[in-house]
Parts: sequence; C-alpha cells; structure tokens
Amino acid sequence: MQQADSGQEEGGRRERKRLQLLDRLAETAWALFAAEGFAAVTMERIAAEADVSKVTLYKHFPAKEALLRHIFHAELRAAWPAIQPELARAAPGRARLARFLELQAAWCESRRDFLLPYVRYRLADQRLPAEGRERSGMDRIFGELIAQGQAAGDFRADLPAEWLAMHLQFAHLATMLRCLADPGLSLAQEFARMLDLICGGLERRP
Repeated sequence: MQQADSGQEEGGRRERKRLQLLDRLAETAWALFAAEGFAAVTMERIAAEADVSKVTLYKHFPAKEALLRHIFHAELRAAWPAIQPELARAAPGRARLARFLELQAAWCESRRDFLLPYVRYRLADQRLPAEGRERSGMDRIFGELIAQGQAAGDFRADLPAEWLAMHLQFAHLATMLRCLADPGLSLAQEFARMLDLICGGLERRP
C-alpha cells in the first residue's frame, strides 16, 4: 500500500512539473508573440528563449498555434470563475448569455491578431476529444448558461442544454470567422446579432 501511495505521489509530481513546463513554454511564446508578432516568431526562437531543446518544445507543442491554444484555453478557464459576479447581475437566460458574449467579444478584440491562426489550427484538428483533441471549454460554458436559462423558464426545456449549446457554439464560431475575415466588423455587434437569430429563429416577425 505504501509503495502504491509513493507511486501515485511520484506520478502526481511528474504531472505537476509537466504542466509547469507547458505554462512556462506558453508564457515565453506569448511574450515573444506580443512583442514581435505571431508570424515573425519561430519555434526555434521560442525554444532558445525558454532555454529548452527544440525536441522538448516540439514534444509538447507541435506548432506555434498549439502554444496559442494552450494560452487561450488557460485564459478561458481562469476567466470563467472570475466573471461569475458580473454574470450574476444579469437575469438567467438571454440577458446573461448576452452579457457573457459582450465580455467574450472584448477578450477576442484584445486577441484579434492571434485568433485566426488559433481558429484555423483548431478546425484542422479532426480528432475527437477521446483521441486527444483539447477542448476549449466553450461548450461547457454555453451549456451551463443555457441550462440556467431553462431553469428560469427563459429558454425552451424540451431539448437538452448540451444539444442547444452545440448549435450555439457552431453559430458562435461562424460569426467569429466572419469577423476575422472582415476587420471592419465589430465582434460585439455581430455576436449580438447572432444571439438574436439563435433566440428568435428565422421566422418573419410582425
């Protein structure tokens, strides 16, 4: 039993060190991206700045875009609990979902120069989550916000929140891609229009 506990402790220590390394590599890459631009920074430069071998860097991150993914997903995980008081001030349902999209649009605008390579990299990864594809967590966030709206009677409850979240996530992605292709579009305005379409549907209004 003591050997098993020791093995688990050692495994946990190795995993913590691995995660710390991933964070350090990603933070080093982000500092370079922010200072010099994404296209100008090479993987070799990142490895040198982080003081690791190219083999070590490529072992954990096969491309620069994978470093962006690690950074953005970590930011989303950290932001979700932090914005709960702000979201709680909006009524559950459409108002709360709209407020989240406003906050997310502001974050996207601050990362706009880096979003297109990130999204392209995510779309190129055809693996299922069970096969190792990393999830952003947006599906869980949308599902939670929709479930809150269902519980409050603001959203229809005859369909699972996870199913509705999937369709919202596809609409959200399509809107983001359209905005990234046209710098003149406002993400906040386009997200609001997207939400209006999702909530109101395609039927003609009187």
